[in-house]
Amino acid sequence: MSLNGKAYIVGAYEHPTRHAPDGSVVRLHADVARGALADAGLAKGDIDGYFCAGDAPGLGTTTVAEYLGLKLRHVDSTECGGSAPLLHVAHAAAAIAAGRCNVALITLAGRPRAAMAEAAARAGGGKTPLALRAPDPDAPELAFELPYGPATQNLYAMVAKRHMHEFGTTSEQLAWIKVAASHHAQHNEHAMLRNVVTVEEVVNSPMVSDPLHRLDCCVMSDGGGALIVARPEIARDLKRPLVKVRGTGEAPKHSMGGHIDLTYSAAAWSGPTAFAEAGLTPADIQYASLYDSFTITVLMQLEDLGFCKKGEGGRFVADGSLISGVGRLPFNTDGGGLCNNHPANRGGVTKVIEAVRQLRGEAHPKVQVPNCTLALASGIGGALASRHTAGTLILERV
Repeated sequence: MSLNGKAYIVGAYEHPTRHAPDGSVVRLHADVARGALADAGLAKGDIDGYFCAGDAPGLGTTTVAEYLGLKLRHVDSTECGGSAPLLHVAHAAAAIAAGRCNVALITLAGRPRAAMAEAAARAGGGKTPLALRAPDPDAPELAFELPYGPATQNLYAMVAKRHMHEFGTTSEQLAWIKVAASHHAQHNEHAMLRNVVTVEEVVNSPMVSDPLHRLDCCVMSDGGGALIVARPEIARDLKRPLVKVRGTGEAPKHSMGGHIDLTYSAAAWSGPTAFAEAGLTPADIQYASLYDSFTITVLMQLEDLGFCKKGEGGRFVADGSLISGVGRLPFNTDGGGLCNNHPANRGGVTKVIEAVRQLRGEAHPKVQVPNCTLALASGIGGALASRHTAGTLILERV
């Protein structure tokens, strides 16, 4: 069943905090839910579907639904890391099309930054050591992987190193992604990193995991965001610009039984599915919100989504091609995870929120794409060199 036009995003809200030492995760969920309802012009009683991933505390969706006082007839707790909120938009559209709910609320929230500070304080102000984990019988792959000490930055560095080996991509080319994000973040009063940086500053920042430098990596923040998806007839009755869900796609990628190829991500499958459903091509997209846990994450998605050919991502992003008002494809005009925020270690919801802002004409005037009617949002959950899931949305202002 095609979901093109079956649902509209009618509410979007991003929590302004980047550090919540005195709050709780469930309170952050409540804050963003209230903000999205106010943005949509809806009341709590209008919500009959709720979507939330593993960042929900306790019993997940049930705990947050109870805290919010929601009366629901449909819930979804699909957990796919950073791609989960994008999958939730697609699943909400499917649930609405199937008559399971009329108005769906999607929330994401977390406080990893505060939690790390609290752990350091308990350790006497020093760094919290990484404890070796015992193999989990419910996760049989860990017994084979943990002895090699995989960490998120190492896994993404493997992909970047392979891309450089295969295609001649350079650290300077990856740095342009951070430079573009910083040009946008300077206009976002809530962004954690607002200083514009140069290619030289990126490649001269400390090495974290070869070839990724500190400025190739995203920030870590508290906060969150929320979205509201509704039936078309409900959306048309609200006094908000109409943002239609036109195309959706989702796909996992894993070790493929040992047939490992680090040169592509699951977006190579989720992207074509979304474009086919939307009846569009990458050339039609005016703005892209791309998951940016690391600079290599952006470059891989640009290639796999079809904005350039495989291996040409480095040349595509160079010389400011992603900077709004300058380049061919403006991206992450809020500063993204590289500069703005990365809440709950799952930054996917902010990708959809900024895409909605662009389509409504509500982005900062310095980065607003003129007459933006078609936008793409893409999320990656997991790790590119290991198992992960990609979610792709194509949204249209109508």
